[in-house]
Amino acid sequence: PDHYRQWSGSMHAYAGVDPVFRAMEAKGQAETGGALGDFCVQCHAPLAHRLGLARTAADLDDLPAHLGGVTCAFCHQVDAVEGSHNNPLRLALDGVMRGPFADPRPNPAHPSAYSPLHDRQELVSSDLCGTCHDIVNGDGVHLERTYAEWQASLYSSDDPLQQNTCGRCHMPGRNGVAADRPGVPLRRVHDHGMAGVDVALTDFPEREAQRAAVQRLLDGALVSELCVVERQGGAEVELYLENIASGHAFPSGATLDRRVWVELTADAAGERVYQSGVVPDGTPLRSLDDPDLWAPGSRGFDENGNETHDFWDVARLESDLLPAPTTLDPLAPDYVNVHVPRRYRIPSAAPLERIDSRVRLRPMGLDVLDDLIGLGLLDPAIRDAMPTFTLGATALTWTREAAELRISPLSGREALCVPRL
Repeated sequence: PDHYRQWSGSMHAYAGVDPVFRAMEAKGQAETGGALGDFCVQCHAPLAHRLGLARTAADLDDLPAHLGGVTCAFCHQVDAVEGSHNNPLRLALDGVMRGPFADPRPNPAHPSAYSPLHDRQELVSSDLCGTCHDIVNGDGVHLERTYAEWQASLYSSDDPLQQNTCGRCHMPGRNGVAADRPGVPLRRVHDHGMAGVDVALTDFPEREAQRAAVQRLLDGALVSELCVVERQGGAEVELYLENIASGHAFPSGATLDRRVWVELTADAAGERVYQSGVVPDGTPLRSLDDPDLWAPGSRGFDENGNETHDFWDVARLESDLLPAPTTLDPLAPDYVNVHVPRRYRIPSAAPLERIDSRVRLRPMGLDVLDDLIGLGLLDPAIRDAMPTFTLGATALTWTREAAELRISPLSGREALCVPRL
């Protein structure tokens, strides 16, 4: 079975040794005079925390590797969920490993039992995942809302045709054996790499497999549509993004630190006449002077109204995220339009010939890393390792030949649009 190999290259395994986590936690402890306490470790090294062996990240240095990160023994001994955020998971600590099989085969390593919390086909399984992926700081600010976003979406519906769980997306299944034991039957086993958007930035197992899994998820998360309404002296370009398959808002998680943006360029008469969101390699997104930049994400503000990305200082959060669908019925009171538009006005004496657009993502902003590097808490090599992903289904090229005539949903005028429907 591949479970351990997959987990060994996961962000769960990386959680306790991640240098960005270590640097940010050290900054938080210093700036709060230690008041940050176990806020980070309770999710980044939960078993060590529950056993009373770690209160801060520095405590992890003295512990054996099997107590670092989010481990097999922690997740598979959860027997109840007692809240909605900041890891309120109850551990049985009885040595029984819980999982999705109703008839687990006996083995000499540990007793086994079925648990709906560990069965990705059960809606309740998202409660186990979600409570560490929903974070509220000491001021009551809901910093990370992945679980809450899922709960508000149609994916948490009782309708089996609409519902989807965390595990169905992040732990895809295949037929295989779950243990190296005689007589173990072929079952549906699930990927324990548990990819999201974050990646290991140091030498770590399974790095290429991890990045490939992240790319696969991103390639199917959003779709886009590009329409051009021609006007005298230029054109209006309407770009639509639709969050069709992320299962929650996009971006999600640590949206204070995520960097997502639209790159759009336009050419006429063989020359570049417009660009927005063109970010050179190694350049922080938020250093751009770009009034048209479309960058879904969040910004935090302290009690004095000053912008901050330090979560322990955030007293208010402003978010502009791409929402998940809440219902398929446009007449329902909780309906949310997930077909989100943005208009670009492009002056050009010549007719536009080509427009290219795509959505790009950095799991963490280079400006955030620069702050930690400047404090001497992070190796500059970590910055160089931060990837920039392109979301495959959002990459569009508009030309007159490729477009079809439609009525623009934004302006109600005739427009030339791609992709063709």
